[in-house]
Amino acid sequence: MNIPGQDDKMANTPWGMWEVLLDEPAYKVKRITVLPGKRLSYQKHFRRREHWMIVEGKGVVTIDGKDNHIEKGDSIDIPQEAAHRMANNGDGDLTFIEIQQGEYFGEDDIIRLEDDYGRV
Repeated sequence: MNIPGQDDKMANTPWGMWEVLLDEPAYKVKRITVLPGKRLSYQKHFRRREHWMIVEGKGVVTIDGKDNHIEKGDSIDIPQEAAHRMANNGDGDLTFIEIQQGEYFGEDDIIRLEDDYGRV
């Protein structure tokens, strides 16, 4: 398993995987795949905001405690400093494109509030 931060282009995680598609000074674009029944950490970022476009599957995005049901074709904005997570409640993979904008895009700007995999 890759550990985020060791390879800044791709990582396998307990919940799925992510891959950097573009890494520019003003933005970063990732493809993120969440396995069925898995979810990301409930987290926030202090130095970036995100926009998620769902390209495969369905799930639930939680932003500051409010659940939003999403499916292929939907998109959602994650404000800077908002607590957020993606959960895959479908039978197949959930894949979304994440566009990060802000002043910094490093993996060390992840503040985990809750985590199913002991990473808090």
